[in-house]
Amino acid sequence: MSLIHQVLVPAMYLLSATLFITGLKQMSKVRSARSGNRTATTAMAVAVVATLLQLGLVDYRWILAGVAIGGAIGAFAALKVEMTSMPEMVALFNGLGGGASALVALSVMWQRGYGGGASQTLWTSLGPVSMITVCLSVLIGSVTLTGSLIAFLKLQGKLKKGAPILLPGHHALSAVLAAGTLASAVGLSAAVPGTTLVVWLVLLVVLAGILGVMVTVPIGGADMPVVVSLLNSYSGMAASAAGFVIGNPLLIIAGAMVGSAGLILTNIMCVAMNRSLLNVLLGGFGMEATSGGGDSEYTNVRSTSPEEAAMVLEDAESLIIVPGYGLAVAQAQHAVRELASVLEKRGCQVRYAIHPVAGRMPGHMNVLLAEADVPYDQLVEMDEINPDFKNTDVVIVLGANDVVNPAAIDDEKSPIYGMPILLTHEARSVFVVKRSLSPGYAGIKNPLFDRDNTNMIFGDAKKVVQALINETKELDKAA
Repeated sequence: MSLIHQVLVPAMYLLSATLFITGLKQMSKVRSARSGNRTATTAMAVAVVATLLQLGLVDYRWILAGVAIGGAIGAFAALKVEMTSMPEMVALFNGLGGGASALVALSVMWQRGYGGGASQTLWTSLGPVSMITVCLSVLIGSVTLTGSLIAFLKLQGKLKKGAPILLPGHHALSAVLAAGTLASAVGLSAAVPGTTLVVWLVLLVVLAGILGVMVTVPIGGADMPVVVSLLNSYSGMAASAAGFVIGNPLLIIAGAMVGSAGLILTNIMCVAMNRSLLNVLLGGFGMEATSGGGDSEYTNVRSTSPEEAAMVLEDAESLIIVPGYGLAVAQAQHAVRELASVLEKRGCQVRYAIHPVAGRMPGHMNVLLAEADVPYDQLVEMDEINPDFKNTDVVIVLGANDVVNPAAIDDEKSPIYGMPILLTHEARSVFVVKRSLSPGYAGIKNPLFDRDNTNMIFGDAKKVVQALINETKELDKAA
């Protein structure tokens, strides 16, 4: 074995693993998240070079073609995909990662167990460890691929507008599919090269793919942040299993890091919604209440204009902005940043209250506001900012709904009862910017809209904020 394989490649793998860990640590803080992304990108580049060195003399034409095509797609996505579509892209990338891991395992299985002309069973030719990891990689990778595609379609609103879908006998059917995939894996292990092996292989992939669909379709839009995080964890576990299959220690490490980080984040999301992961996976959240929240449900709603809201802001010494998905859809982050700058020049303290499940993926609002160069120290997490609402002059809610719904603490019969929310209703004045009184993902009425200290400003978030900016500047000139 050459010096490159004995010393250089292991050293590069160690460096890459260290950079991955450092990058992940940096991403845990908003202020250092961009540096963390660059660090992790460097780690991946080192890992790719080390892997190519380990392979030695290979035909690089296919590799370079893959790099060129994949790089072009990635560059196009980075430049063209809107921030509002970032959750969909993340879901799609999760699926592609799972699919890639499954393909790696399938190629190894085919080469060693079939293409090599072996006459013994796969369990014997591959060995117990390799056989188990191969099956896990195919199973988890296939579930991740199809599950992520369903999540992508739900986030796009192309599959029943993101609503949960529960088929008759859904859970029983899912259990049968899970048992079928395990049976297929056992059958595959006992198969010898030939038609029987191919049948078991196809059966495992197909059943695992259908299982991925079945575990994702019953999950509604309100649970999308949890789903995206969980599928990300699945893709990491599939990659780690693929690392065992091909004997690549760095892939094992990186996959395990993604898998464990995804599970931790999934748990954080579930805690933020006061729900168990099992409850999320069983699905159907909000199905029984999807008709709530229409105009007829409210009796004390007061509508106001940006001009009147600007007059209230004129005397405000403190403002908390609550961003939601409506802000993302309207691309209002830059306008919000400008409004904050105008008010800060008056001496008003401006902060942003970030709920863990606001938007459609974990950290969606942080990423969106960071794009508009909102200072990191103004982004305050829910637990830290909640005690301050009662001493805040004005709160502006931009497109958020369920995460500010007082029913979560007032109504024991509400499907979101017990879910931690932002205590916006405790502020002296609340302005809610929405296009209409339509309900959020939970499909229920929001009593905040009926509160005496709340005024609705109906319209597109960006246009409303721009109107607020203009009215505020006019008041400044008049003064």
